[in-house]
Amino acid sequence: MLNPRQMSRALIVGHKDLLEETIETLHKMNLFHIEDYVEDDSGLKIGKPFGNVDSISKTLVKIRSIASYLGVKNEATEKQKVSVVSNKLDSMLEELDKEVSERTDRKNALETRLKEIESLKKDLLPFVGIPLDLDLYRGYDSLAVFAGVVKGNIETEISDITGSYELFTDSKSGTIVLFIPINYKEEISKALAEFDYRELKVPNQKGIPAEIVSMIDAEKASIIKQIEGIDADIAKLKDNYKDFILASNEMLSIEAAKCEAPLHIATSESTFFIEGWVPSDSFKNVENAISKATMNRVFITELEIEPKQEPVVPVDYNNPKIVRPFQEIMNLYARPRYKELDPTTLIFITFPLFYGMILGDIGYALILMSLAIVIKKIIKSDAVKPLMDILISCQIYTLVFGILYGEFLGFPLASVVSHGEVEAGLIPGFNTIELFASPFGGEMITFPIHRTHLVMTMIVFTALIGVIHINFGYILGFINENRKHGFSAALLEKGSWMVIELGILLGILGYFEVLPSPIVYAGVIVFLAGFLMLLKGEGIKGPVELPSLLSNSLSYTRLIAVGLSSIYIASTVNMIAFEMIWPEKIGVMTVFAIFIFIFGHALNTVLSIIAPGLHALRLQYVEFFNKFYEGGGRKYDPFGYIRKYTEE
Repeated sequence: MLNPRQMSRALIVGHKDLLEETIETLHKMNLFHIEDYVEDDSGLKIGKPFGNVDSISKTLVKIRSIASYLGVKNEATEKQKVSVVSNKLDSMLEELDKEVSERTDRKNALETRLKEIESLKKDLLPFVGIPLDLDLYRGYDSLAVFAGVVKGNIETEISDITGSYELFTDSKSGTIVLFIPINYKEEISKALAEFDYRELKVPNQKGIPAEIVSMIDAEKASIIKQIEGIDADIAKLKDNYKDFILASNEMLSIEAAKCEAPLHIATSESTFFIEGWVPSDSFKNVENAISKATMNRVFITELEIEPKQEPVVPVDYNNPKIVRPFQEIMNLYARPRYKELDPTTLIFITFPLFYGMILGDIGYALILMSLAIVIKKIIKSDAVKPLMDILISCQIYTLVFGILYGEFLGFPLASVVSHGEVEAGLIPGFNTIELFASPFGGEMITFPIHRTHLVMTMIVFTALIGVIHINFGYILGFINENRKHGFSAALLEKGSWMVIELGILLGILGYFEVLPSPIVYAGVIVFLAGFLMLLKGEGIKGPVELPSLLSNSLSYTRLIAVGLSSIYIASTVNMIAFEMIWPEKIGVMTVFAIFIFIFGHALNTVLSIIAPGLHALRLQYVEFFNKFYEGGGRKYDPFGYIRKYTEE
């Protein structure tokens, strides 16, 4: 559980005539991770793909292109027989391609026309207020035509230059159309420039602009309706052909992978060599299957894993089903190396624990848990499902801590005495029970645990959690180093940190006379011994990182700090809604108060996903992992396919 799945290095050797049977068997078992062969001076060459790979690839590209156009996505459907899909593939694909092409061409033509008339309408709009045929704007030898936009009334200036003119104006848009004798063109141009004249493009059309725009709007509505009809047809095509597309895509993907498999293996004139990895507990199954498929004419041998090969051994997680969603958190950071401890199970325990400790509210836990369950049922996605499982696990802890803290959407469940006054809780008659005095800050430990009244105690408690969590990381680091480099290296590199901490602890206990005062000297000696061990194990880098002992431990106080921020946001929302806005009598302000309450807590719910999650994740990645975890393992990617839409 704390170790990745054990792998065996294997070599498969056989005659090239049996390569297809071997590839077929390996693909069906979906257990053998093929190691790509790189050509060298051994005389072996990369194999050639099987005969019909080009045809399969072209068909696969066409299927995927159609699937993308129709918006077909992976979803649960009934499995189809491979033989049935194969028999009808060519005819159905030809029919589907024809129907899709027809609709695509029609839609593209309509969309092109739509862009053309929208562009034309844009050019026509400035002239809509001028009832003049566009054909009259051009074709004169003795007249100059000015069509554009000006700021202000230009007619007085024009009349001062010439009385022979015709002016059409639109006061709303500022558009003018001016006809003058051509010999006054330069003078008019200068006069127009003083009114910020901007020339407009006159569309090459005939007719009144307002009438043309009206026809354009009618044509646009017709085109949009036609496009909507085509989209409806496309949606029908998707429904009718969805199962066929998903099944044929899967079938062709499998065939393409098998045809291209020789490109990853070594071959000679008559022999093939496949090197790779297989889970140790499945080696015999693979061996028996290959022997049976080839009548004992292909041989598989288990090879020794050399130390230099350990970094390239593919890593497969080996966790119980309940823990597997948290592998997503590991993948965000890095997959463990082959000989490294896998901390997924530890994250399964501590990540939701820290999340729940931060949020700790019954109301938010119920809201987020319900939301996660609904999303998980609605969205059938392999990517979304583990994330929702993680969120559900976090809300279980949040619910537990919400009961311990006695909080529901920022309201206390139990009444509590604050500043000499009794604050009523949500549950009538449920009073806070005093248990014992805290040794820190003169605070009283109670049930429910009111975090806002136990700030100092919670700070010390969370820092102590940090010390425990960090030292557990050093223990795991000791185990990892012992595996990789032996006991001596583990003791010097990881054990030294725990010796240093022991020295510091003895010194503190002796100084405050919890233990006899001479223990201080013993603490100094132990600290120096640990310091020398660290210096020898990690060099100068180790002592430089000594201050991180304190900073990392104090970083865990965010478990209380971030939680308090969530409480104060919720409490502020409640105060604004019910103390500042809620009126004595029900009215309009009542509705507004309810709106503020819902909106405020909805916003805080979003923050309740992000803030606790990010801070709980940081404590794993930064404070915990750097004490023992290296990561960087290769993903175990067996040659094969898990069928979803087809069956043989």
